[in-house]
Amino acid sequence: MEEGQKKAALEAILFAMGDSVELDRLAAAVGETPEETGRLLSQMKESWEAEGRGVCLVEYEGSFQMCTRGDLYEYLIRVAKAPKKYALTDTLLETLSIVAYKQPVTRLDVEKIRGVNSDHAISRLVEYGLVTELGRLDAPGRPLLFGTTEQFLRTFGVKSLEELPRLNEMKLEEFRAEAEKEAEQLNESS
Repeated sequence: MEEGQKKAALEAILFAMGDSVELDRLAAAVGETPEETGRLLSQMKESWEAEGRGVCLVEYEGSFQMCTRGDLYEYLIRVAKAPKKYALTDTLLETLSIVAYKQPVTRLDVEKIRGVNSDHAISRLVEYGLVTELGRLDAPGRPLLFGTTEQFLRTFGVKSLEELPRLNEMKLEEFRAEAEKEAEQLNESS
């Protein structure tokens, strides 16, 4: 298969799948190495951008997806039903942050950190497709483990969890000291 046919096949696969497809699967489909397939995808991405096409190629943790360019969204909503909007309240953002940084995490772990029941927040995040069940912890009661989804990466515009901002150590120590002080005050008042 010549290079042009491989690019056409990759485009067809990404269009038909709709969701992201792992690089290894794309490489196997066109009979190439992952490195060569990655090169072809990079060329396609650059070419589409240069041509000003209505779609773009996006990478999420070693997977690729064909997406509509964000600046053309207004044209889509003229034809298609607007996607369901959801609001991320402070509670949901706090819960989502804990899941993102501590995953895989149980509901109880989230509640220990937040200090309040998190059933509703986790359920809502699962409903929004930002958090998913990853399996069960091998412990008494076999609690569910939660982690973020590819939709989480898309929503926050990052390619992988490594791109999430890191807290600097000084701030982390300040937070620890505050939490310990609050815990001491609670113990004294009990």
